[in-house]
Amino acid sequence: MSINVTDNVYINNDGNSGGLIHKILAALCILSVIASVAVYSYVEGFAQSENNVVPAFEAALGRGDYDDALSIYRSVQDTVLSANPEDADKLTDENNMLVEMENIVKVKVDDICSKVRYNRYQPMAEDVSFLNGMQELTSSLVSSWLDDLCAEFLLGTIEKPDIMFVFNQMAPISNFSAMVRPLLSELDMIEMATGDVQNAERHFSEGDYITAVKTYQSVRERNTGFVYEYVNKRLEEILDVMYEPMIQNGEHMLDTFRYYSAEILLSDLAQIFPEDARIANDLLTATSNTQETAVYSGKVEVLCVRNLIADTDMARADNYGSAVLDRYLTCAEFENMLQQLYNNNYCLVDAEGLAGLSNDTYLVEQRLTVPIGKKPLIIVVEALDYSASSYGQGLNRRLVLNDQGQVCSEYVNSNGDPVISRTKEAIGILDKFVEDHHDFSYDGAKGVISVSGYESCFGYVVSEDEIDDRNAALAQVGYPNVNYSDAELEANCDTVRSIAAALSDTGWKFASSTYGYINARESDMDTIKADFEKWMVQIEPLLGDTHMIVYPNGDYIFGTDERAVYLKNNGFRIFFGIGPRPYYIYGDNYLYYDRMIINGKVLRTSDLSRLFDADDVIESFGDN
Repeated sequence: MSINVTDNVYINNDGNSGGLIHKILAALCILSVIASVAVYSYVEGFAQSENNVVPAFEAALGRGDYDDALSIYRSVQDTVLSANPEDADKLTDENNMLVEMENIVKVKVDDICSKVRYNRYQPMAEDVSFLNGMQELTSSLVSSWLDDLCAEFLLGTIEKPDIMFVFNQMAPISNFSAMVRPLLSELDMIEMATGDVQNAERHFSEGDYITAVKTYQSVRERNTGFVYEYVNKRLEEILDVMYEPMIQNGEHMLDTFRYYSAEILLSDLAQIFPEDARIANDLLTATSNTQETAVYSGKVEVLCVRNLIADTDMARADNYGSAVLDRYLTCAEFENMLQQLYNNNYCLVDAEGLAGLSNDTYLVEQRLTVPIGKKPLIIVVEALDYSASSYGQGLNRRLVLNDQGQVCSEYVNSNGDPVISRTKEAIGILDKFVEDHHDFSYDGAKGVISVSGYESCFGYVVSEDEIDDRNAALAQVGYPNVNYSDAELEANCDTVRSIAAALSDTGWKFASSTYGYINARESDMDTIKADFEKWMVQIEPLLGDTHMIVYPNGDYIFGTDERAVYLKNNGFRIFFGIGPRPYYIYGDNYLYYDRMIINGKVLRTSDLSRLFDADDVIESFGDN
């Protein structure tokens, strides 16, 4: 027989089945109301306690009831930890309370620690009770502080007696004994590593990342414990900091043909980052453009040219055409000279490569290193001031930067139109020649550019002192006067700074030709001082630190003369005179070179066979 369950609920002997259901439903309603009230009460109670929890915690600390304080802290912490992850954003108040309570403890811990360190304070019983009673929060704070003190000891910002005192005060505190005693036993090891660690940090602060890493790696190999952990962490930080800038530095060296420097840098980086493909590829580029080198012992040729004839037709048409062709080289002649020098295995070197200038009081003699089979060569481009007195002679008037940031020259053609070209001045021609013949330059060296302050710098009037001289030169060639506002002068200074920065970045060095292009040998001390003070105030800040002087017309001052001592005391340590043969000599805190002037007249009248065949250099004009 089948039984209908539904019917069975309602069909009963006593007829009260419906009443039972009603009772169950009523009970459920009552429970729902109670739950609602409970939830409401909890929410309401919690809302009311938000302003009471932190003060209650602080009050418990004040009366030394650390169990109560921890209970308050843990109750809030439990709420945060037990919440569903998706509700985390609803617990802002609870998290803020945790932070407030932790900060209250931290302030008290910091106060105790600071007094122990700086005031030789011996913790009182209530301090010890607090540190022990609140160990759940104080342990990590004190542990971190002790580690920081050990790091300071390594770095030399806390003395050993002071750190010993701190450790001796904290060691008896039961909660900290286990962390203090191991560090205390390592203090001697830490002390032994302080010198190397501080040297590593000094190199790092100076941007010498490679030496810093090598020093730290050496320290890590010799140590364990705290020193090992500190150094390992510091190495990770340094490697992260240095990676991109160091690679960019190496790649910039490649871009500016400093292949030998790039090879050294990238080889070091390849050891530090052995799996890095970018470094490996850059290193391959460097090594593909370097040759075996050797220390060079012998003569160093120093050749000097002035600004070039940009428009030969204008130069030859001028009333003083023959003088212009005698005094200067044409662009073709300079290009031909470079090609001949290159064919004869000459190689551009840094004029400062023979002199160590790191010490102000003495100059260190240095030997040149050049690729085997190459002969060192220094090129000086003299007096790139671009005086207005040469206007109309087919010469350049100023230097400019093109859209690629390359240094070009500007001249005015016979139609009166300004022409900007990279191949009408010695700078651009030499830059391009090195681009096409990397091995003509050892490690990206170019040449020395000398400037005075007379009338202009790179063709720009940069100070009020130059305006009168500029106008006098303009009047000499029949041009109207000019004037410059302060804003225009400053704009000219900015332009010169930009050009100088581009030149320096691509291997050029700068020298002074005195401010007024004076005869230094015939000038008294007062004249020398006045002249160079102007140069150092008005010109040097535009070019950067300058250590060389190209004496106008070779009128040099002997190195022991008090005037030369004045120049050396102001940073000038390398001097160029004039002479027909390669010659250099070291003196008292200086290096002297003779430079040979190369111009049209010299090409046609002098024996230059040791350098090149002059007949293959001289430009031929069809009507000659």
